[in-house]
Amino acid sequence: MVFSLLELFWNAVPGTILEQRSNYVKMVRMANSSRAERRTDALSKERIVEAAQEILDVGGEKALTFRALASRLATGAGAIYWHVADKNELLTTATDAVIAHVLTDVPEGAEPRDAIRSIALGLFDAIDVHPWVGDQLAPPAPPAMLRIFEGIGEQVMALGVPKRAQLDCASALVNYILGVAGQNAANARLAVPGMDRSAYLDTVAAQWAQLDPAEFPFLHRVTQQLRDHDDREQFLAGIDLILAGIAAVR
Repeated sequence: MVFSLLELFWNAVPGTILEQRSNYVKMVRMANSSRAERRTDALSKERIVEAAQEILDVGGEKALTFRALASRLATGAGAIYWHVADKNELLTTATDAVIAHVLTDVPEGAEPRDAIRSIALGLFDAIDVHPWVGDQLAPPAPPAMLRIFEGIGEQVMALGVPKRAQLDCASALVNYILGVAGQNAANARLAVPGMDRSAYLDTVAAQWAQLDPAEFPFLHRVTQQLRDHDDREQFLAGIDLILAGIAAVR
């Protein structure tokens, strides 16, 4: 019978040595597996999303690439793809995380009117801090948009609005909230570098003051209000006007 060199080697090695070697191999494999699990746990989807949000906040959607994300996380792109399929999924998840935080931050037991104001102001502030979020809420409706509509719609129902008017009321609120919040974020991006808000408003107010009062009587009347107004307070004033209209419908 012909034996291979491997078989001869195997038969020549005492069983105890082979058993020790086998145990050693098992230990090494277990250690490697443990390290791999720790690396996987360390690079969680939550960490990836947080890093993506940081990149988006600074540079916008164009700045978010898997190469930039891998560099920030000090890992390889393959490790990121293990948790996230592509950039679209990453943007959707990052947006959903921001919106979910806003909707869960509503005070427990708040009256419907107060809850609506809380959601509205939370979204206004969130889009101000994360301007890219507004762009991600465009059709087709992502999960975050559905969350917003449901959150506002539940409070509209709690206000006692008749069923026939619930969609109109919820739509008016959502459209106003996202429209104004998005415009506010866009204005911030267009601001002149180095110029603070007060200086910017002073410049615009001065331009309004120079307009022909016969052609622009309203703008002349509110020039000082423009210079002194607070964006968040003005935003909430609009919410209160819509709520007053909803109260009339109810």
